Amino acid sequence: MAGSINRVTLLGHLGKDPEIRKTQDGREIATLSVATSESWKDRNTGERRERVEWHRAVIFNDGLTGVARDYLRKGSKVYLEGQLQTRKWTDQSGQERYATEVVLQGFGATLVLLDPKREDAPAASSARADEPAASQPIDDEIPF
Repeated sequence: MAGSINRVTLLGHLGKDPEIRKTQDGREIATLSVATSESWKDRNTGERRERVEWHRAVIFNDGLTGVARDYLRKGSKVYLEGQLQTRKWTDQSGQERYATEVVLQGFGATLVLLDPKREDAPAASSARADEPAASQPIDDEIPF
């Protein structure tokens, strides 16, 4: 179909440390569990309500996988851009299973770390799949 876009943008917090695994050819893949939330005031009770949505993000890009492995931890605030993909497989009991994930790979995948600088973290705080990490500007202050 011409003129379609498959683009996902998330801003949220990690629910656990990134899971890093290796393919048979030695490439690393990072899996992230990202929570996004919205809050509102209930009209009937006046109470504050919140809804949390969990997203699975998978990074296949070597540079971004390295950033996730080295700098992300449970609770880290991240901004990411990728594509939505659904996988299908058959489990051991013969049941068909599906998983929908935000996939960061190739040109245009983005991962930005939004936490304040930690003492044990390096200065670079963001990476794009189309830019080498060395070309990233170093900004020690977050503007908000």
